Amino acid sequence: MILCRMATTVTARRAAIALTTRAPPAFATTSGSASIGSNKIYGKSNSNNVLSPPSRSYHFGSSLMMPVKIVEVPTMGDSITEGTVVDLPVAPGDYVNIDDVVVVLETDKVSVDVRATEAGALVEVMGEIDDVVEVGSPLFRIDTDAEGGEPTPPPPAAPPAAEETAQAAPASTPAPSSTSPPPPTAKEPTPPPAPTTEIRSASAFLGQRNERRTKMSRMRQRVASRLKDAQNTAAMLTTFQEVDMGNLMKMRTLYKDAFLEKHDVKLGFMSAFVQASTAALQELPAVNAFIDDKTNEIVYREYVDVSVAVASPGGLVVPVLRNTETMSFADVERSIAMYAQKAREGSLSLDDMTGGTFTISNGGVYGSLMGTPIINPPQSAILGMHGTKMRAVVDAKGDVVARPMMYLALTYDHRLIDGREGVTFLKSIAEKIADPSRLLLDV
Repeated sequence: MILCRMATTVTARRAAIALTTRAPPAFATTSGSASIGSNKIYGKSNSNNVLSPPSRSYHFGSSLMMPVKIVEVPTMGDSITEGTVVDLPVAPGDYVNIDDVVVVLETDKVSVDVRATEAGALVEVMGEIDDVVEVGSPLFRIDTDAEGGEPTPPPPAAPPAAEETAQAAPASTPAPSSTSPPPPTAKEPTPPPAPTTEIRSASAFLGQRNERRTKMSRMRQRVASRLKDAQNTAAMLTTFQEVDMGNLMKMRTLYKDAFLEKHDVKLGFMSAFVQASTAALQELPAVNAFIDDKTNEIVYREYVDVSVAVASPGGLVVPVLRNTETMSFADVERSIAMYAQKAREGSLSLDDMTGGTFTISNGGVYGSLMGTPIINPPQSAILGMHGTKMRAVVDAKGDVVARPMMYLALTYDHRLIDGREGVTFLKSIAEKIADPSRLLLDV
């Protein structure tokens, strides 16, 4: 019985020693690189060569911390492969809702707002201002499990330094002298200096002569490149005509109220010029054609797509009215009003401005009297409208009368369009504008 109790005691002591020397469970620690599930332990040895367990500080991978949504650079057109980051309205860490604009990209033709596809906290933007990003590459990441963030409290105001200055002021003030200053001695009066004539330098009349540099946007660079390519490629020639706007203005005055009531859109002058240009393009198909420089062929188009200039906050844009040969006056006015609204809102897409067989530029809305427009490649001609001014003209009876006159300019590619066709085309437009009944009678 005594031997059994001694054996039990020895066995218990051995088990206790084994428990104290057994390795603790493995954890990833701050002093080592073992991950969860590893059998390695990183600790310190004591005098008995027994490893002490490390501090328990757990680190999990980013894939286990939060679900992250990666948004890529969207497709911006068939021929566009990259864009430039021009604005970052949201900073990393801010909370964004669905459809909030996160990054603004600018391409050669249009600006694109890249919006958040899901709500969450913006984790990272893979780019900065002026960086070029390719279509399909990752653009930014969103933590979709983040809750709406609280507003960041303003930083504490720095303590005013006025008290410190006030306390230091008495110490720096010299003590008044106890001795009174000696009385001033009388001096003889000094004769005044002789008057001299001062000549001011010319630079004294100049104001500030500062200079400021800004980087050209991708859109402006593309416009500059295309205009210069047009000058280097096409043999551009401009012809002029003047047109009496009196009959068209009278027709608009008579029917503008009835037109607005029936079609719910205002009647302007642009619809008449679009209709007159469309009819003239069908009469002279060469003006509606273009030269394919790769194959050295002339491509005649049997449809008419007219590009019209519309003002926008970022400058002039040129959306396209498609198949104007099937449009009425009301259809043209509705399309122009729709594009004007989209231009003001900045929602014009690349498809809205792609294509076009002929362009109308209206510089008259800015007071232009006369100008020579530049062709928009690959088109072969462009019509320039100008301001309507009252001028003295000789009417059919030989009397000198004041009439509202407008100068029209047609710039065309002389490689394709001969002078006879160019002049005939512009004269046809002028006759249809001077007598709008020609549009009704198709003459």
